[in-house]
Amino acid sequence: MQWFDIGVNLLDRRFCAADVIARASEQSVNQLCVISSTIEETLASQAFVNAHNKQAGFQQLVYTAGVHPHYADAFSKDVITQLNALSTDKNMIAIGECGLDFNRNFSTQENQLQAFEAQLECAADNQKTVYLHERDAFEDQIRLLKKYLPRIPYAVVHCFTGSVYQMQAYLDLGCYIGITGWVCDDKRGNELQEAVKQLPLDKLLLETDAPYLFPKNVKPRAKNNEPSFLPHVAKKIAELKGVDLNLLADMSVKNANRVFGLSTCDD
Repeated sequence: MQWFDIGVNLLDRRFCAADVIARASEQSVNQLCVISSTIEETLASQAFVNAHNKQAGFQQLVYTAGVHPHYADAFSKDVITQLNALSTDKNMIAIGECGLDFNRNFSTQENQLQAFEAQLECAADNQKTVYLHERDAFEDQIRLLKKYLPRIPYAVVHCFTGSVYQMQAYLDLGCYIGITGWVCDDKRGNELQEAVKQLPLDKLLLETDAPYLFPKNVKPRAKNNEPSFLPHVAKKIAELKGVDLNLLADMSVKNANRVFGLSTCDD
């Protein structure tokens, strides 16, 4: 079995990136998507990913480019100029992590809405997948997605933890759903577990959101979550859905390659 972790904060200061990649490869997690939250982090991701892939000799890493809603107060037109330029890089596979977060409001809701809409427009203009974040802003998020997704090739709902109703709303818009180790938490993850049971395999993506969301079915607990633990997340999902783990692995990798434009897959 091969695995694709579609959400890793690989440049987090808690990580030695080279060691994390090596441990992931030992568990057959051979493809990683590096998440970016600011334009500065995006440029650092670009430099790291391009250098790593050149040395590795194949496209093991890809990255997103965008501004997380927490940093929307610093968003400017210059960001869009930079995102437009980055869109020609074959390793930059999605605009984001972008969206709305009205839970903590580290940026004003007005600025979040403006930054999100600008990035959706950018994704549409450049025909890039959009990589989504949402917390306590579901209705506003869906409203904007309905407006822009008809012009955007694919959308990834990063780190989905919501209800069956919310998942279906995203699915109705054609979104792919990223599932993390949150699904392994039998106390806090009950609602997500029920949603996952109804999630079509052809819309399923797997991610760790490392170093966060350590899967609770891994014992003993390590200091940080890593892509190497992704198979444990997959095992929990396979149990919930009553499907073969090999099938789940195959489908999730094909889905990731399709949504990120990395290979030609049958729809």
